[in-house]
Amino acid sequence: MFLSRLMLNLRHKRTQSELARPYELHRTVMSAFPAVLPAEERVLFRPELDERLGTLRVIVQSQTEPDWRRLLAVPGYLQCSPESKTVALALSAGQVLAFRLRANPTTKKDSHQRPDDHREYPNGVRLGIADEDGQRRWLDRKGEQHGFRVLQVQVRPQGLQRSYKSEQQAGGQPRVYAMSHLAVQFDGLLQVTDPQLFGLAVHDGIGSAKSLGFGLLSLAPPQLAYDR
Repeated sequence: MFLSRLMLNLRHKRTQSELARPYELHRTVMSAFPAVLPAEERVLFRPELDERLGTLRVIVQSQTEPDWRRLLAVPGYLQCSPESKTVALALSAGQVLAFRLRANPTTKKDSHQRPDDHREYPNGVRLGIADEDGQRRWLDRKGEQHGFRVLQVQVRPQGLQRSYKSEQQAGGQPRVYAMSHLAVQFDGLLQVTDPQLFGLAVHDGIGSAKSLGFGLLSLAPPQLAYDR
């Protein structure tokens, strides 16, 4: 597995556009990979904004080695050369790890809809979970499904991420889709309960909207825990 870190210049017009339209950041990330990827590949990324330093840090995880030379050719876009390293996961039951997850916690419309909410939602629509208790329960459920148990966590709401996606229709006319996703960052400690399931979760990501910067589960030894 490969982990990469990109440091984007927040003052660059391209970076500002990618912040406003996250699907553009997805396309930037994918430009480092072949157009046709192996079926088992899942490229995940997470943007981390630091307005104080004027940077947008992007963490990228992949099974295929990325080639970032195209980005190096854009004057002023990167603040420094991309960093990439290989990581081999060694997981065991009972193992305790620090984690960071930027996720889009959602639920099916019927299970989280307020009794006084009589709006009609199309089939398949999922609703963002806005309250912290609900977000914590969502993470606990994901842990049960994916082979880990949350020991402690700090929940950091990041608001609504609005994005747009353009697709060509028959006849060549573009169609623009507007999307909104509730963004939440979870930082804390977890314990591995099922190494095989957990390894798949790290590989595939957790939750929805992965192509828009959600779902990457980053891990570290407990002594190097992410800020809590």
